[in-house]
Amino acid sequence: ENLGLGSSARTPTSQSNHPPTKETMAFVKLVKNDAHFKRFQTKYRRRREGKTDYRARKRLITQDKNKYNTPKYRMIVRTSNRYVTCQIAHATIKGDMILSQAHSKELLKYGLPGHFGLKNWTACYATGLLLARRVLKKLGLDEIYEGQTEVDGEDYSVEDVDDKPRPFSVCLDVGLATTSTGAKVFGALKGALDGGLRIPHSVRRWPAGEKDQI
Repeated sequence: ENLGLGSSARTPTSQSNHPPTKETMAFVKLVKNDAHFKRFQTKYRRRREGKTDYRARKRLITQDKNKYNTPKYRMIVRTSNRYVTCQIAHATIKGDMILSQAHSKELLKYGLPGHFGLKNWTACYATGLLLARRVLKKLGLDEIYEGQTEVDGEDYSVEDVDDKPRPFSVCLDVGLATTSTGAKVFGALKGALDGGLRIPHSVRRWPAGEKDQI
């Protein structure tokens, strides 16, 4: 007697006579298995945070063995959303030691109007110039190397003075900044050069620089 369950409830289907089949799938290699995570080595913290290029840092701080413990100074230029910071530092086992620094916020004391901007190309130039004069005064070289005294915009490189200490030499450290033509980090470089520091450089990446320039 049909109890209202329909014909499907009374008549068994043809599939019920066969055992269920297991679906097959293609072979997939498990790449990140237990062996992968056991030999995984975490990167340095500042690399994970995206703050330090250790490949560039290694080449900036490596000193020749025959120079023993002589500090290898570098000029660090960093820009934030509002300001620019320039530092003279050298690396040690304990960490970087700062010899001198300058901040673009200090430019307000020297007459630069605040509404003018404290992170543009001009502010970077003034900050680099302030850093150069400050570190030379700290080392007692400010009267020997006065820097660029003529405002002509041309490239300036400090020259040795007979029977006097040699110019203070540093390398430019731009960090993760893109070194494109006219970048602001080169404004700080130009200011430091005009201030009397010796920095290996090329005018190719300055504003309006050309590729054929050395």
